[in-house]
Amino acid sequence: MDRFVSHFTNRLDAKGRVSIPASFRGVLARDGFEGLYVHPSLDREALDCGGQALLQEIDALLDKQPLFSDERDLFSTALLGTSEVLKVDPEGRIVLTETLKAYAGIVDQVSFVGQGSKFQIWEPGRFQAHLSEARERVRQMKKSLGTPIPPEVGSPAQRGARE
Repeated sequence: MDRFVSHFTNRLDAKGRVSIPASFRGVLARDGFEGLYVHPSLDREALDCGGQALLQEIDALLDKQPLFSDERDLFSTALLGTSEVLKVDPEGRIVLTETLKAYAGIVDQVSFVGQGSKFQIWEPGRFQAHLSEARERVRQMKKSLGTPIPPEVGSPAQRGARE
């Protein structure tokens, strides 16, 4: 599979290193990018990460903006000007810089969250809150589309209310 899927939580070691999940490393290896491209998320307290596929999406977004336009300049600054390329060691570990950790509120653990052509790195508590919000918003969107939610989906309280 050439997509980042699922989520994993790993602890930073005493030297501040964290292991990228093996399935994510496999996607990066097939992608052919040397290292890990990382930038602060535009709308979340998380880090967007990936390789060539992510950079190609950023390039495509920039190419849609007129050359020398304010929009292109803003996107370039936010997506390229704040980015870092982290070295992945032979054991598949990275060291997050203090700037990246501060942005995402990371202290001693991180959650890796697959999002297809990219993945995000979150502080685990923030990710759990985001995941709860995302599930609730998806439920609301499904309701507005008239799509029934199967009883096995949702929290026990929500399942009980539907049964």
